[in-house]
Amino acid sequence: MRRASLIAAVFAAASPSVLAQETTQRGQELYATQCATCHTERLHQREKSNIRTRADLRAEVTRWSRETRQRFSAEDIEDVVRYLDRSHYRLKK
Repeated sequence: MRRASLIAAVFAAASPSVLAQETTQRGQELYATQCATCHTERLHQREKSNIRTRADLRAEVTRWSRETRQRFSAEDIEDVVRYLDRSHYRLKK
């Protein structure tokens, strides 16, 4: 029983990290297949961006997903936001 508890504790401790990595990978895949067809990642160069917060980034992803008629769920939008934040922006939450 102790071993099972230990394994469960280790898995629980690792889960947020694993989940974050999977979310970032999913966001990257969505970005590559749905967003990058219209623009390159140069669009996200920090010094040229008006995006200052995660809320700004979320609003832009939401706006462009609607304008391009993407059928992004709230989860899809969050995954793309997390990917862009980690790969380009590094914003304060």
